[in-house]
Amino acid sequence: MEYNMIGWFEIPVTDMDRAKAFYETVFDITISVHDLDGLIMGWFPNAPEKKGASGSLVQHSMYIPSTTEGPLLYFTCEDLTKELSRVEGASGTILKQKTEIGGGYGFMALIKDTEGNRIALHSQK
Repeated sequence: MEYNMIGWFEIPVTDMDRAKAFYETVFDITISVHDLDGLIMGWFPNAPEKKGASGSLVQHSMYIPSTTEGPLLYFTCEDLTKELSRVEGASGTILKQKTEIGGGYGFMALIKDTEGNRIALHSQK
């Protein structure tokens, strides 16, 4: 295989401004918002020369946030302790504290964003 299987992801939101503020605060990034004929997208920063997929926050009636349904996205962090420390201050909820996965696979944590989506954090530290 010559490419990574995941090329793009979309996270459903009901309030783009609130979701944008949450993700920008937790991950210390800037998200650019675009209105594509009523489909509101908040694009995560993209580094095409690096590993991993990029994606977007999406606000539209066809996109419904969920804490329990659908895929679980893992956001890679250098040390997820930093991002985890900003979750509650950004009005999110920690669902599972930093936990060692075992077998040399690093650590993970689960959070709920301001829109009700379950999101995972992962790091080797």
